[in-house]
Amino acid sequence: MDYVSMSSNFLFASFIIYMVAIVFFAFTIRDKNKEHKQTKAGTIGIILTIIGFISQIGYFITRWIASHHAPVSNMFEYMTFFGMMLVFAFIILYFIYKVDLLGLFILPVSVVVIGYASVFPQEISPLVPSLKSHWLYIHVTTVSLGEGILAVSFGAGLIYLIRQVDQTVRSKKTFWLEFIMYSILSVIAFVAVSTTFGAMDYSVEFQHSETETTVEYSMPAIAAPNDGIMLTEDKMSPLFKAPGWMNGVEAGRKLNSLIWSLLGGLVLYGLLRLILRKRITAALQPRVKKSNPELLDEITYRAVTIGFPVFTLGGLIFAAIWAQEAWDRFWGWDPKEVWALITWFFYAAFLHLRLSRGWHGEKSAWLAVIGFAIIMFNLVVVNLVISGLHSYAS
Repeated sequence: MDYVSMSSNFLFASFIIYMVAIVFFAFTIRDKNKEHKQTKAGTIGIILTIIGFISQIGYFITRWIASHHAPVSNMFEYMTFFGMMLVFAFIILYFIYKVDLLGLFILPVSVVVIGYASVFPQEISPLVPSLKSHWLYIHVTTVSLGEGILAVSFGAGLIYLIRQVDQTVRSKKTFWLEFIMYSILSVIAFVAVSTTFGAMDYSVEFQHSETETTVEYSMPAIAAPNDGIMLTEDKMSPLFKAPGWMNGVEAGRKLNSLIWSLLGGLVLYGLLRLILRKRITAALQPRVKKSNPELLDEITYRAVTIGFPVFTLGGLIFAAIWAQEAWDRFWGWDPKEVWALITWFFYAAFLHLRLSRGWHGEKSAWLAVIGFAIIMFNLVVVNLVISGLHSYAS
């Protein structure tokens, strides 16, 4: 039985089902329900979401059978699992609060995460020695679940801000809300550009001038490796070289991917502004006006109170135990560890400010959005740009 193909089919099916579920959740904003509570369209949306989640569980099980280890060992597997945990957290909180509007904002994040995962190599490869441990699935799955729950606080916080921030005037608040939209569009653009050039079988090869190691670019080279020599002929020449502190040909490839993402995001954002003829968040505001801000604030807080201890368990405690087993020390200053600690301190500060300083409403929503930005920085930039002991996961 071809479990690899089965896992790919399950994942693709879940992706499509989530997309259809988003459409049904979108219908809920046209409903006359005063507070965007549960509607018929929302009921269909959540049923489809559960079916998609079951399909994604099928992907996870079949890929585990095919690889003989928990499928969370590289960027494709981890980001896919993170998207699944985000949906799982959404389903739980949906049945607690029954707010359809959450699905319209949270499910697209999961779809973008899964789409982003698809641009990474999907081949099953043997585990490197440091990953051959039961702590692989204990640590990584717990961290992913914690981050998935915290991502729900981002969705609720973002809805709150779009609803409450005055869009009639330009301000720092409207700028940062637009920047969030641009960031999401940048990830979508990266998926689109990577998929397009992948379908074209585009390839450019560079070789390090000293070590003679090579790296393959799957997109045109805007930024070449700092010490790289272009081996492929008849392809676009790089516009510049990566900074000197980004040593190695692999670092140049990662920087090139980041640049394509940012440029693609600018194009998508510009197109949307031309179509809407106003800021994206200003266009969304009338659609979320019926939502209950007090309830959104409660969901934001509840997601953090659940997600924070789960993240603490997986991201710090289990991570330290595995680090001791793998590297003979509980803590080091590896970039991934440092940013995990920064994430933990941030959400600890969130709870402190909320409980002792009364930071409710808009302040709490901004903190939830910033917290998720830190999580995504850790997942994307730290994994892809900054080299460290965890670089094998990229």
